[in-house]
Amino acid sequence: MELTLHYCYVTIDDGDAALAFYRDVLGLELRNDVAYGAARWLTMGPPSQPDVNIVLETLDADPSASPEDREAMSRLLAKGMLRAVVFATPDCDAAFEKISASGAEVLQEPVDQPYGVRDCAFRDPAGNMIRFQQAAKG
Repeated sequence: MELTLHYCYVTIDDGDAALAFYRDVLGLELRNDVAYGAARWLTMGPPSQPDVNIVLETLDADPSASPEDREAMSRLLAKGMLRAVVFATPDCDAAFEKISASGAEVLQEPVDQPYGVRDCAFRDPAGNMIRFQQAAKG
């Protein structure tokens, strides 16, 4: 069986703030912007990976979610407890400089990890942790 990644989902609370961060700061391309009532989906991805899509969806995107489920998700999102995406980069330090200059909340400055990568971490505007990893040299 051969599998490739096509879509992954990240919960957001503000489509405009997410668009500004993922497009303008990270350089992802906007592939689709869909509004449905109060819900919004932004499909984005790296220009170099046209088949990989990150769907940024607002908390109310799932019509079958109960009000209690939406409230629980909102609380987890506000606490930064929902995982998001790990990006590969050829230069972790340059990525860190660019992203930190945007005002994004820094969670971890670049560091060499014992498991063979150099990485750093930020929060996106919704509070999701976003990591950037550079493969070990050598």
